Amino acid sequence: MCPACGRQYEPGPDEPWRCACGAPLEIDATPAVPETPPAFDRDQGLWAFHSLLPVDREVSLGEGFTPLVEAPEWNADFKLEYVSPSGSFKDRGATTTLSRAAALGVERIVEDSSGNAGAAIALYAARAGIDAEIYVPEGVKPAKRAAIAGTGATVVEVPGDRAAVSAAARSAVESGAGWYASHAWNPAFLAGTATTAFEIVAQRGGSAPDAVVAPIGHGTLFLGLFRGFEAMDAAGWLDQRPRLLGVQAAGVAPIANDGSGARNDFADGIQIAEPARNAEIERAIETTDGDAIAVGEAETRAAWKALHRAGFHVEPTSAVAVAGLETYRERDLDSTAEVVVPLTGSGLKTDPSA
Repeated sequence: MCPACGRQYEPGPDEPWRCACGAPLEIDATPAVPETPPAFDRDQGLWAFHSLLPVDREVSLGEGFTPLVEAPEWNADFKLEYVSPSGSFKDRGATTTLSRAAALGVERIVEDSSGNAGAAIALYAARAGIDAEIYVPEGVKPAKRAAIAGTGATVVEVPGDRAAVSAAARSAVESGAGWYASHAWNPAFLAGTATTAFEIVAQRGGSAPDAVVAPIGHGTLFLGLFRGFEAMDAAGWLDQRPRLLGVQAAGVAPIANDGSGARNDFADGIQIAEPARNAEIERAIETTDGDAIAVGEAETRAAWKALHRAGFHVEPTSAVAVAGLETYRERDLDSTAEVVVPLTGSGLKTDPSA
């Protein structure tokens, strides 16, 4: 269904990837959150929250319930999303997206990505026995390309910027190449990332933090957090809803409206000039008294090196959020505020000489 114009579409392997009006579609089957939190079996991973999800588990690799650990150097807790099966939080959306694809009888999927989403979607497609075609930038990091190709997926390298990659993938979908398993457009993906919020509250004994600081590219994690906390707040589970504080890469920061003139190519994973769900990201910020800032390459490199020295083996895009946390602390985030920062991707897919 389309929340913008109300159009209804029949679900299936030939369903459109967006509404005729141009808006992203939603799954018209999201369960209501019960008034009392049920008991969650952490051994089920994120599927412990199956009663809150609009899809059934069909394809899983044990993703979810990633560790929430203290990070005293930053006066925060870090959620270690990088220990997920493919090495990033994108596995949350991949398990729900490929579960829906399997349930619909999809035989081939198409995705576009700078690396992590492609690796996750390709891995879960392989698990499901579904063919995958992944579009990536021509200069994609070799380790990320190898992670995608190793699953047996077809890798299509596209010259130009990230927008050109997305355009090529969408053109292929419209030509009948497959079902668009897009982390930016497919509504099943956000159902998976919403479990990050459910887990944070469960791991904190039922309470939400004062704030969550997360990177924003297409905003799939940021919006998942927003939807998860919003659902729990509406059900009366929370005493407060956390502020959502976004961090973008300088030079490609449409939400933060960065005018510095600098460019942060070190954090290449979030260089998205036109997020598919831009309006919803802005609503999430406004609704939660949140904010969005852009950080430069020097701050990101410094945070990345400090994280590694502290034992957190992450990729540069993860370091963006930590660099942003330091800026937020200096601006308006009280030193006593309880903050969670998801560390989104593994350093194992990053050039160690970066």
